[in-house]
Amino acid sequence: MTLTWLGRPGPLGADVVGDGVNFAVVAPQATHMELLLFDHGNSPVPSQIIHLGPRQRSGDVWHVFVKGVGVGCRYGYRVHGAQEAGFNPAKVLLDPCARGIDGWQVYERQASLGKGSNLHCCLKGVVTERHPFDFAAAPRPRRPWRDTVIYELHPGGFTRGRGAPVPPGERGTLLGLRRLLPHLKSLGVTAIELLPLHCFDPSSAPAGLGNYWGYAPINWFSLHPGYVAGDDPLQGRQQMRAFVAACHQENLEVFVDVVYNHTAEEGADGPTISWRGFAEHLYYFCDSNGHYQDVSGCGNSIAAHRPHVQHLILESLRCWAVELGVDGFRFDLAAALTRGDNLTPLKEVPLFKAMAADPLLADLK
Repeated sequence: MTLTWLGRPGPLGADVVGDGVNFAVVAPQATHMELLLFDHGNSPVPSQIIHLGPRQRSGDVWHVFVKGVGVGCRYGYRVHGAQEAGFNPAKVLLDPCARGIDGWQVYERQASLGKGSNLHCCLKGVVTERHPFDFAAAPRPRRPWRDTVIYELHPGGFTRGRGAPVPPGERGTLLGLRRLLPHLKSLGVTAIELLPLHCFDPSSAPAGLGNYWGYAPINWFSLHPGYVAGDDPLQGRQQMRAFVAACHQENLEVFVDVVYNHTAEEGADGPTISWRGFAEHLYYFCDSNGHYQDVSGCGNSIAAHRPHVQHLILESLRCWAVELGVDGFRFDLAAALTRGDNLTPLKEVPLFKAMAADPLLADLK
């Protein structure tokens, strides 16, 4: 049996500390929490269930330290609370701060709908390292805006194009895109803007179709596995760092298109994958009757003005900028992030003010 301690409320997510991992997640209205540990991404049942009670709660954050686990551990949560607050303990939830994701071999979006269990086919978070990018070996180019020429591309489509000199095993991936940097430089490009890299749900699309563009995130910290060569969820971060380093060494900046205005959980009748199951009325705009308010056109809208949500977005930006080396961001539907309660436009936007004041983010593009 794995040994556990109370743990600490930060940082959020799964943080390797010494001979174990500290798990921490926000769920303000929950009454009880279960942390599920799995042997593999395709495991139909957990190898261990750890119950979190009132002593493992600090304010709105639930936390536990688990000894004897580390990088590569697969995990998920079940959250208990009042049904009217949106809780459904039948669902195994993906940690909103997971830096790795596994379980795609068995994932079924349909099982995330309705009230039934998704245990046998849920996505699992994967514990990863949180090492900073090696800027000493590959410093940021820091090219002035007036000299910046941006090329926007889809990493999958760009490397699968006819005539692209990319080996079959690297087509569609960031490793394959590295091989095309000389071509981009020959065009006079100084910055590459990648369409969304956040992990998204390929099945978040009308029946019979697949999601290609990535504007349906299920997580803001993990690289989409479709852009990774191989099926090891731990390799995504390494391949992203290798791509950014190669760009920096060619004096190319890397920007990422980020989607913080909505998620793949869609409207009230959409799937419960992550955010909804932890704190539906915290992350999403809802009216006084609990009905979703939507300015994104995608079924839900993220309430980015709320402190917990703002903190999560800032942590995600720092993850991509500090840990993975990204030089700038393009915000999808940025205007949707400027709303307050009842979707009222804000004169001063807390998220944007916090970004401008953050020493790790303020000087990025």
